[in-house]
Amino acid sequence: MPVIKFVKEKKEVDVPRGANLRDAAIKAGINLHQGLNGLGASVNKFVNCHGFGQCGTCRVNIVKGMENTNPMGTVEKLRFRCPVPTPVTPGGVDPIPCMAFIGHEATMRLACKTQVNGDIEVETGPEVDLFGENFFS
Repeated sequence: MPVIKFVKEKKEVDVPRGANLRDAAIKAGINLHQGLNGLGASVNKFVNCHGFGQCGTCRVNIVKGMENTNPMGTVEKLRFRCPVPTPVTPGGVDPIPCMAFIGHEATMRLACKTQVNGDIEVETGPEVDLFGENFFS
């Protein structure tokens, strides 16, 4: 059985292969809906999209074992990227990452859309660094 290790909570959970990450976290008593850097966590625990991938509050950073999850689907791609035309490719559309996604492009996922197929380590509620090196570059 795959093991999900929640880094911040220092908790490990055994789940069946193919389990939904959000459902497994809720069963383990972990609040994935952290809000913005922890603000709103108590409200977001109850006011969220309940697994439809629309609110984005269940974002997690897969620290280890990204290969043991399903590929990112359309809902996640739309949630993390805002397609806007860029001057570099006239008429083209290039994805620009949303703020929570910056710096974690290869490892950020929505827990409600993540299927666990093997052992993973998860950082819940990754912080948005508004003044980090990637923000103004």
